[in-house]
Amino acid sequence: MSGYSKSLLLSALLALFTLVSGLGTSCSAPLGSGAAAPTDPYWLETVEHQGTSAFNSDPSSYQVFRNVKDFGAKGDGITDDTAAINSAMSSGGRCGGGSCNSSTVTPAIVYFPTGTYLVSSAIDTYYYTQIIGDAKQSPSLLASSSFNGFAVIDADPYIPNGWGAQWFSNQNNFHRSIRNLIIDLRQIPASTSAIGLHWQVSQATSLINVVVEMSTASNNNHQGMFMENGSGGFMGDIIFNGGKYGIQVGNQQFTVRNLTVNNATIAISGIWNWGFTFQGVTINNCQIGFDLTTGGTTTNNQTVGSEAIIDAVVTNTPIFVRSSVASNGQLAGSLVLNNIKLTNVSTAVGVAGGIIVLAGGTMTIASWGQGNVYSGTSGSKNFAQGNIVSANKPSVLLDSAGRIFGKAHPQYASYAASEFISVKSQDAKGDGHTDDTAAIQNVLDNYAGCKIIFFDAGTYYVTNTITIPAGTRIVGEAWSVIMAGGSAFSNQNNPRAVIQAGAANSQGVLEISDMVFTTAGPAPGAIMIEWNVHDPSGQQAAAGMWDSHIRLMQYSQCPSGSVNGACQASFLGLHLTPGSSAYLEGTWVWTADHDFDAPDSSDISIFSGRGILSESQGPVWLIGTSEHAALYQYSLVNAQNHYIGFAQTETPYYQPSPAAPAPFTSVSSYSDPTFSSSNNMSWGMYIQSSNNIIIFGAGFYSFFQNYSQDCLTTNTCQAQMFNVDSASNVIAYSVSTIGTTYQLSVSQKGVIRFSDNADGFQETFTAWSK
Repeated sequence: MSGYSKSLLLSALLALFTLVSGLGTSCSAPLGSGAAAPTDPYWLETVEHQGTSAFNSDPSSYQVFRNVKDFGAKGDGITDDTAAINSAMSSGGRCGGGSCNSSTVTPAIVYFPTGTYLVSSAIDTYYYTQIIGDAKQSPSLLASSSFNGFAVIDADPYIPNGWGAQWFSNQNNFHRSIRNLIIDLRQIPASTSAIGLHWQVSQATSLINVVVEMSTASNNNHQGMFMENGSGGFMGDIIFNGGKYGIQVGNQQFTVRNLTVNNATIAISGIWNWGFTFQGVTINNCQIGFDLTTGGTTTNNQTVGSEAIIDAVVTNTPIFVRSSVASNGQLAGSLVLNNIKLTNVSTAVGVAGGIIVLAGGTMTIASWGQGNVYSGTSGSKNFAQGNIVSANKPSVLLDSAGRIFGKAHPQYASYAASEFISVKSQDAKGDGHTDDTAAIQNVLDNYAGCKIIFFDAGTYYVTNTITIPAGTRIVGEAWSVIMAGGSAFSNQNNPRAVIQAGAANSQGVLEISDMVFTTAGPAPGAIMIEWNVHDPSGQQAAAGMWDSHIRLMQYSQCPSGSVNGACQASFLGLHLTPGSSAYLEGTWVWTADHDFDAPDSSDISIFSGRGILSESQGPVWLIGTSEHAALYQYSLVNAQNHYIGFAQTETPYYQPSPAAPAPFTSVSSYSDPTFSSSNNMSWGMYIQSSNNIIIFGAGFYSFFQNYSQDCLTTNTCQAQMFNVDSASNVIAYSVSTIGTTYQLSVSQKGVIRFSDNADGFQETFTAWSK
């Protein structure tokens, strides 16, 4: 349903929810909890691999799935497996080595069966790679005592004698994932500098179920992760044991969920950022929890701009948060602490040199902040260094311990290969040209609820709506692509869903992971995903997507500065309908600003109408980004019970030429914002008649006017970017903006001016409530 839904109608619809108990027509019994025997390998190792790269120059011979043992790795902990692993990574003319900026046509899964793989130098990762270990028993990468390399796994290697040059542009280092690995540095002498992960990455990236083991000796020089730049990103369910640093990070923005650091000198070292959200942090027996470089409030002195920490448990750690410089009564890096449980922590918040800002002990910090706080329509800032407004957290968003609920990326470790059904084995081609609509729909109709639907690597062209029944689990291979095209999606006056996730008002499990959704050619009427399904009662986050993205791009016919009807890629990216709920983790809704597959990554002008529209009554957990849509990146209309963090947006680079909403129009049935000559740029976030909305970290950026950045020096790239109407109940923490005159507006009247909140390259306000 669309924005015209009214509250009485909504109440009636919610009362008519249908719990889907039916199965596909070929099913005799529902999928159980998994039939894999304890000694069976992980299903991904033994399932038949038919994946292809549809637009590779030689798709018939290009290998997507690569088991490192097929390339000579032994995994016995004795043989040096470095060369074999790097061969598995690089073979087939893949994108890497410093000669290729990016590519979608050489995807790969580099798979590690259980075992211990000795390495003596770095594993250099190539573009568009998933490194996946056995999810039943994580394999180990064991760095040898004589290890020689920047890091055990290096996501963006420095080029030798390159004067700082690297393989990839850090802001465009997309599509990376590492899962189910133990990285062990303990054979390296404690006094030797050693890094587990060099993770300089951007959007559509993830770390999942990764453990780094390091020395616990005094004054050791081991480090779990080093990240010095980038534009991320998501990581979750990760553990760092020992080391000088658990993680040392600098990046434009990141979301980190379920991070544990044990026995490190410093658990988290913050170098710089525009905004990080840490959700669910456990720190045990460290000297310092968060050690933050702060105080930089100009473009030339960028430090940690915004740190938002929610649901942390910190034990036997003398200092929880330490800043490098004191704030002295004014913004010098924003800090938000929410639901922080301290046990035997002497200093909750301090400054290098010993100044105590907030005393510790054994206590709970409900809601505390340092920075500029606002409320309502008042533009008067109030510098806070103490308790701040606390969000009302609806119980449907929380776990049994009262923390924001989180759910790990499904990996189906308990399931046997026989419990999966391949779409290619059921006549889908995935070659980017054959119409696979009927084949895909037949697989779903036949096997939903009793098999896990496996989309072998490929590009599946569809010309009509694919309906996914509630009860379905879908998993891709190296981001399998569903690409929509044809006349069904050609009319923006009659938009149609490409993917319909659940029938209207249905309930049931629906899981999608490792997929990409896109369009081919003009598709101005395409709604990429219409999300209808709702969690069954008592099953939080049973309906969700993980590591799945909406990526809209056409190339050669769409050079920057052009306005070509053939370059209209979609009507709407993701629509959460009123009766739905959704858990979306690491979901990137991106309209391309540059050509992935051109040698020079040239700028392009692609037009999509809208990013994410939510009319859901909740619960909704939204961890992701939305960029470059014409009208808005996020629109919440009559929505309730949403947790959003970290939300990152970018205004289209071409605006205001044409000005929003062109080449689309505002449609009242979708509750679209209207535009004027003074307000002619896309909204980062636009909220109407919505309640119980918690934004815990956001970055709303406007870098250009018609591809020129002259406006950045005066923050006049656009006038307003984040709007909340007078009927909504919203609380926003740790919001950073770039290029906008007003950071927040109420009913399109500017409230928070950028000039009050200089915080580096960005401006940051610590909290706003209404």
